Amino acid sequence: MTNLHRHAPLRVALVGLGTVGGGVIRLLETNGALIARRAGCPIQIVAISARDRNKDRGVDLSPYEWVDDMTTLAARDDVDVVVELIGGADGPALTLARQCLNAGKPFVTANKAMLAHHGLDLARLAETGGIALKYEAAVAGGIPVIKGMREGAAANEISRVYGILNGTCNYILTTMEKEGRSFADVLKEAQDLGFAEADPGIDIDGVDAAHKLSILASLAFGTELDFDAVATTGIRHVIAADIAEAAALGYRIRLVGMAQNAPVDGPDGGLFQRVHPMLVPLDHPLAHVDGSLNAVVAEGNFVGRLFFQGRGAGDDPTASAVVADLIDVARDEYGDAFAMPVAALTPHQSADAGARLGRAYLRFRVKDRPGVLAEIAAATRDAGVSIESMIQRGANQEDGVLVAIVTHAGAERCVRETLERLSGSDSLLEAPMVMHILD
Repeated sequence: MTNLHRHAPLRVALVGLGTVGGGVIRLLETNGALIARRAGCPIQIVAISARDRNKDRGVDLSPYEWVDDMTTLAARDDVDVVVELIGGADGPALTLARQCLNAGKPFVTANKAMLAHHGLDLARLAETGGIALKYEAAVAGGIPVIKGMREGAAANEISRVYGILNGTCNYILTTMEKEGRSFADVLKEAQDLGFAEADPGIDIDGVDAAHKLSILASLAFGTELDFDAVATTGIRHVIAADIAEAAALGYRIRLVGMAQNAPVDGPDGGLFQRVHPMLVPLDHPLAHVDGSLNAVVAEGNFVGRLFFQGRGAGDDPTASAVVADLIDVARDEYGDAFAMPVAALTPHQSADAGARLGRAYLRFRVKDRPGVLAEIAAATRDAGVSIESMIQRGANQEDGVLVAIVTHAGAERCVRETLERLSGSDSLLEAPMVMHILD
């Protein structure tokens, strides 16, 4: 239903006043008149809440009522919608979400971790109350990919959804690529510039991207959320030599989240979900997504390939997504949180990743001694892996020899078996690195 005649302001309680919260305030102040025309009414912040009342956030908070106990907001008659920007899968954010939805109050969030772990329960509460649960800002910042998937591509059967879902990782990889620097060096620079947190594990280990992928997968395929089923590998062990080898082969390395669904009675049936550094061909648009940008690709049976690209994080783009959700709430334009009723979502069944066919890049750091290449070649042969190319780079006493292999297309279980056969070999100086090649 669209409320074309609403004139009273939409009254907003804003919980969380970090960079995004400040961005929401600035956006409403800057574009307030335009937003009111598009929403059919003014959108006004009436209450704010955060941990530190005295912190300087670079915006004037004096026009807004400060609320120390955010749990009171769900019951307030002078608040029409609550925006949650505090983060965290559990704890205060989840408590607030449940309180608001149980009280019949629309809820807008940027909290991908909470949705990945509790999205189905929250969607049920929203359904029961016939109210909005909106989360455009939770995936890919200012890129309208949630609306694009839930509405624009709603008539399509999606075969695959994938993309670059973490700006910190993309900044690190593309800087290594352009400047030939080490992972540790670029990570420190990213932390100094504010692109990476002091504790960057959630980003560089792929967890943030996995949260987002699980949400996209549910939207794309109508399956129940299952964050624990996302096979996750980050970029912590990508080295400059990997990037150089990839470039020589005609690829760029990107951290890619990918979800694909297939009939469960097929050889690779079920839902496949993976976050993994991949070799992306230079002629693929993802290879040209640089810096902290995000991009999402969805492949539909009638619309073909859809490509969404833009700023995936930061105060302004994420605030843009939050306010877009508020405009929808003002218009009464919202449907089921995951594009269909929770009862209509298919129970999750994981695909056997080992049955997937594809090519892979394997990198070994080994001792510089006779017989090592033969040992690796024997392991691949016995595991049924066909080698397309093998490259050996020079060594020194400390670092050993770098051996890089690109395989022909084959079952992923054969690559896994290769590594199992080499496990424990005293020829290896460290665990091998495997990156699949995007087809």
